[in-house]
Amino acid sequence: MDDPSFEPQIVTFACHYCAYAAADLAGGLRLKYPAAIKIIELPCSGKLDVMHALRAFEDGADGVLVAG
Repeated sequence: MDDPSFEPQIVTFACHYCAYAAADLAGGLRLKYPAAIKIIELPCSGKLDVMHALRAFEDGADGVLVAG
């Protein structure tokens, strides 16, 4: 059952100093990424509580990315 209109909803938890800074730079360079990717800034990816990742799935996310 491949649905060509399906676009997975991805929640990204990004470290402030590494991954979030890279995403911010990509935005400044006007690089495009899918609108279905939601980025949440964290002080450090090591501070992510697993309950937040599980809550993203409960709220309808198809995938969770933790980027440090």
